[in-house]
Amino acid sequence: MRLEVGKIYVKDIQFGAETKVESGILYINKEELLKEVGGDERLKSIEFDIAKPGEETRIIPVKDVIEPRVKVEGKGGIFPGFISKVDMVGSGRTHVLKGAAVVTTGKIVGFQEGIIDMSGEGAKYTPFSKTNNLVITCEPKEGVKQHEHEEAVRMVGFKAATYIGKAGKDIKPDEIKTYETLPLLEQVKQYPNLPKVIYVYMLQSQGLLHDTYVYGVDAKKIIPTFIYPTEMFDGAIVSGNCVSACDKNPSYVHMNHPVIEDLYEHHGKDYNFLGCIITNENVYLADKERSSNYTAKLVEYLGADAVIISEEGFGNPDADLVMNCNKISDLGVKTVLITDEYAGQDGSSQSLADSTPKGDAVVTGGNANEVVVLPPMKKLIGHPEAANVIAGGHVGSLREDGSIEAEIQVITGATSEVGFNKLTAKGF
Repeated sequence: MRLEVGKIYVKDIQFGAETKVESGILYINKEELLKEVGGDERLKSIEFDIAKPGEETRIIPVKDVIEPRVKVEGKGGIFPGFISKVDMVGSGRTHVLKGAAVVTTGKIVGFQEGIIDMSGEGAKYTPFSKTNNLVITCEPKEGVKQHEHEEAVRMVGFKAATYIGKAGKDIKPDEIKTYETLPLLEQVKQYPNLPKVIYVYMLQSQGLLHDTYVYGVDAKKIIPTFIYPTEMFDGAIVSGNCVSACDKNPSYVHMNHPVIEDLYEHHGKDYNFLGCIITNENVYLADKERSSNYTAKLVEYLGADAVIISEEGFGNPDADLVMNCNKISDLGVKTVLITDEYAGQDGSSQSLADSTPKGDAVVTGGNANEVVVLPPMKKLIGHPEAANVIAGGHVGSLREDGSIEAEIQVITGATSEVGFNKLTAKGF
């Protein structure tokens, strides 16, 4: 598949009489937008706000972050299985409003939601302090069950990103980037002397409110599958989970996957990037065995020389990570693992719930238990009291002056397990 991604750079976002992009400014008509996203009887209210980089603004609790995109040429449309039909995507041309994002918030859905600060100490940890954010506050009606609440908010986010993305359909992009992966046998022949690399992408799927979707299908219901990397860029994989904010992959991250983008950058130079195996993270041992066995079988069948494996979440998924590592390593295939750590606030605890001596090449996104104090903000969007109950916080996290003391686990994207974050290592 060959996909052109046309980037239209957005430097500001404002409400206006017409939804359009002009001179780098994204204007949004609130009345039209409400017509597009409204109508779900499970929601009591939907409100729109704007949060820009550098402002003293806090968004809490964050459910998802989504990038506005539009299909310009090729099959299918953005978010297949939800907004568009389930035609295969990943080819043709897609336009992106780069620098803009849709952020969903409102009354807490699950306890593992997050915080985005647009300035101050917290802004250093989240990539979404640098995006111009349309924030949608969705409040549920009384009695709506959590999984129904999550679905309603998720669909509002996708509909909003689709509506806004259309503003870029007829705009000449500031930059066009091309990604191409050939059919497998052709791809292998193209660079026969380079090592063949596959990316094993573990998707969070550990139960209710821990969901990721592939062409609209809950990843719990899939067996490991080989896909074109370009499919990600059209929203074939999206988030529907409420796992810890620091290491969840919002839909925005799936659509701007840094591991895949880096693999493309080195493709044809340092190695031959064959494609992606997506697999799930399971609760029961038998399901973990099935998925890890199937993943290793695909790696062997495809003839990979090396594999990068990333996980989403921590604790139970660490077992899936280790099982994938062990079984792929046993095939004689080199592995690199990407994870983060829960090493305790002093950093001295065991970093992962499971481990293996075969995991001898590991990249970490950081220690999620590190404690940080987030200063008070002038503007609050959402429910600040959620700081006392979300994962990484505690009773008393929200101080009287509006500051928050908590682990960086509460910050959206702080320890991203695909590297979509701000933390770096420092040598001594």
